[in-house]
Amino acid sequence: MTDSVNSSARFLIVGPQGSGKGTQGVRIAAAFHIPVVSTGDVFRANVAAGTPLGQKVQAIIEAGDLVPDELTSEIVRDRLSQADAADGFLLDGYPRNLGQVSDLDDFLRGRDESLDAVIELRVPREESIARLSLRAQEQGRTDDTEEVIANRLGIYERETAPILGVYGERGIVDTIDGVGSLDEITDRIVAALEARGLIRTAAA
Repeated sequence: MTDSVNSSARFLIVGPQGSGKGTQGVRIAAAFHIPVVSTGDVFRANVAAGTPLGQKVQAIIEAGDLVPDELTSEIVRDRLSQADAADGFLLDGYPRNLGQVSDLDDFLRGRDESLDAVIELRVPREESIARLSLRAQEQGRTDDTEEVIANRLGIYERETAPILGVYGERGIVDTIDGVGSLDEITDRIVAALEARGLIRTAAA
């Protein structure tokens, strides 16, 4: 029934490296006319603009350290407070762990909002390794060995499984088969979101 359609579009896309979540995230955000909020992109934008947050991030990265959860959450909150994210957004790369889930919950609760759906792109481990190995070969990245790739996938599996468990209990996770053509995978995601009553709006 159209009168019960949820017009908001606040999404999180998760998936292991090599799952294609970056590409699919851009496609889904374009379909729903919402911005992609990628932590990597937001970090780089703040550093390039020389903002106070960006200066903090740059100092941490130059020291070879990981950006702590508190600062990551602060930067994401700042990005989500911008006008283009008022009616929806697609998060990519955040939250990564349970602490960040809690931070995001607190922020959205303060705006009387919540995530509408969590898109999990699922691909077999061997498929992820094959895709990443091919990409490393094409880009001439000798540091991306199969061992390094497997280690990154292990980190994803350890950190992301609890996140999906939390969101799964809320009934907002859509697990999507991430193997197939780009269009096939996009169609699967859109169909799952529309089944929740999350309908794409016409472009302005």
